[in-house]
Amino acid sequence: MTAWRQKNSGDRGQLHYLWHLARRNPLFITGVAVVAALVIAALFAPYITPYPQDALHGINFAEKLKPPSLRHLFGADALGRDIFTRVVFGARMSLKIGLTVILLSLAIGVPLGLIAGFFGGKTDEIIMRLTDMFLAFPPILLPLAIAAALGASIINAMIAIAISWFPWYVRLIRAQVLTVKEELYVESARSIGVSRPLIICRHILPNVLSPVIIQASMDMGYAILLAASLSFIGVGAKPPTVEWGLMITSARAYFLDYWWTVTFPGLAIFVSVLAFNLVGDGLRDILDPKIRD
Repeated sequence: MTAWRQKNSGDRGQLHYLWHLARRNPLFITGVAVVAALVIAALFAPYITPYPQDALHGINFAEKLKPPSLRHLFGADALGRDIFTRVVFGARMSLKIGLTVILLSLAIGVPLGLIAGFFGGKTDEIIMRLTDMFLAFPPILLPLAIAAALGASIINAMIAIAISWFPWYVRLIRAQVLTVKEELYVESARSIGVSRPLIICRHILPNVLSPVIIQASMDMGYAILLAASLSFIGVGAKPPTVEWGLMITSARAYFLDYWWTVTFPGLAIFVSVLAFNLVGDGLRDILDPKIRD
């Protein structure tokens, strides 16, 4: 019982210290607040928007291209749909895109990075040359080519982005494993006969996750931006999907005369990417002992 209390007391002290570091970073708090607002908007979009039918099949030509007003906070598009409603509903798709891309990238990159760093030798050489092959392409070109080959859809766009991004996580994890596997506690586990899979899962993986969490939080924003770019080009989301990049490309023929049709979806992308970058920078300051000390 005493040991349990000491352990939990230590955990509470660590959490209190991390919370103290977080409060000292107003930009991190701002980023968390914006991300929380995006999540709330995504979850409760039908209840906080004035015209939820406009996110599905609503068409009202009487309101076509109306400017921002009390009736339409962000104005209306070419089909008379409320842009504020569609921007809020677009948060659902954007967060889904970011989360799916990150999870797919991690599911591929983390195991490969662990294997390459821990086993080394020819295994490491094969995995790293494979990742180098993917990294040889410009960041936008490879997902564009994959999405075009698979066919234009938001699911294929997410798969394409994940395939082009997993090598970064492979390299990140491998670099961390090469350092951690030389630590004394790993050598001790080897000396007493602990199996390799158990060493990787119990002793190495938990100690290399901090930089991965930081990178993943920042990549959420970039995934949203890249998916919007693919939709703008025409190989991402397709109507009637409500997605910020698709909203912009749908209005590009007349946005010079009706500025609000692209301004507010563009601002939504900008704010989302900025918020996730602020969260990532804050997590780096909090979780990286070299920086916080």
